[in-house]
Amino acid sequence: MSMFEDIPVDVGVVYEGERIRFKDTQVELGGERAEAKFELVRVKGLDEIEDGKISVIGPDIKDMKEGSTNPFGIYIEVAGKKVEEELEGVIERRIHEYCNFIEGIMHLNQRYDIWLRLSKKSFKKGFNSFHVMGKVLQRLFKSELPFIEKIQITFITDPKKVKKMYDEAIKIYEARDAKARGMKDEEADAFYGCTLCQSFAPTHCCVITPQRYSNCGSISWFDGRASAQVDPKGPVFAIDKGECLDPFKGEYTGVNDVIKEKTMGEINRVCLYTAFENPHTSCGCFEAVAFYIPEVDGLGIVHRGFKDVTVNGLPFSTLADSTAGGRQVEGFHGLSIEYMRSPKLLQVDDGWSRIVWMPATIKERVLDFIPQDMVDKIATENEAKNLDELKAFLQEKNHPVVKRWKAMPVEVAPKAEEAEQAVPSLEVPISGIPISAGGFEIILKDAKIYAKKVVIRKVKK
Repeated sequence: MSMFEDIPVDVGVVYEGERIRFKDTQVELGGERAEAKFELVRVKGLDEIEDGKISVIGPDIKDMKEGSTNPFGIYIEVAGKKVEEELEGVIERRIHEYCNFIEGIMHLNQRYDIWLRLSKKSFKKGFNSFHVMGKVLQRLFKSELPFIEKIQITFITDPKKVKKMYDEAIKIYEARDAKARGMKDEEADAFYGCTLCQSFAPTHCCVITPQRYSNCGSISWFDGRASAQVDPKGPVFAIDKGECLDPFKGEYTGVNDVIKEKTMGEINRVCLYTAFENPHTSCGCFEAVAFYIPEVDGLGIVHRGFKDVTVNGLPFSTLADSTAGGRQVEGFHGLSIEYMRSPKLLQVDDGWSRIVWMPATIKERVLDFIPQDMVDKIATENEAKNLDELKAFLQEKNHPVVKRWKAMPVEVAPKAEEAEQAVPSLEVPISGIPISAGGFEIILKDAKIYAKKVVIRKVKK
């Protein structure tokens, strides 16, 4: 008898990577439209847990309006003789994988950024309660991670209780992250890799080092080590560093070999500490994106929770699409908030001396890790809402990037007939633009990886 025979929908790895569009969605849980959402795992004593218990605090799926977006929390308590507190983050990250085994469920992101959708099709099949999801998760956890002897799951949808638990979860995440600080990459005998997101990004493999958290922000080097030890054949594994080819760029022969193998030869080289030369790939679960702003020769950073457009007029979603999918796109770099607290942060690109803009909420979160002389020189949406305001701010504050402007080539003014249709500051990958289309010729000016100017003019017959 299959352990999922009583489940109204199919369960299996075949459903990993399933995308559910909003028009096909019965209910949305978390996501950018929900203010509070989280997933949290806590280790408890064997006598503190009722094995198999599933609770729902707030409206169940069948009580939610079709097409609605709801605040959401998944709280899992586990126990076992071999279950230690340092495994909490490891177990927590598996929620993403196991939810995506369920037909009609799409789970994205992690921790306080989770985003789930249930399809109308699966709802009609009988997936109308969180008890269905709870049963699947409990069975998968105990089957895949047998050191878990007892497990109970609570689903929270009551807005006030989600918010209260969310605030507690944030403190727990921060305490975990703080434990991993202090160790240096050079001191580690091995790094760790993670392919949990390959169902959505087949050519992505995360490289986790003491000073470079996973892009999703949920797996530290210590989490990676613990996961590889308890589940050596799982999606998190040890990487032999091999020879260090360049300590400043963070390039290692062992990392390159593993990346090439895990991405089926698509990615051959990775430099861990730069956004420009063979940058680390990104999946789609990253917490933030560093993006190049050619008009000021600096880097901006925007996180997933920022609802407005960035200083160059683009929202997080557009910038995220520019780097997601397991691609190496120079000038775009998915990263975690914790990596922003690392002294290795994009050090090849001048680190904090190259950062020119970021949302105020994120700046506040990492304030203690920004060099004191740079704090007032990095603009937020409160000081600069567009590129003109950004340039003026950087000049006024004498930001280090201003010195780079003198070395930038002088732009030749376009002809009058071209200027009328010139599109300034359009940042688009060159590979994504056809040379001609629809009777128009597209000219890229001052382009290396991204075009500083695009001119569209009518082709004369």
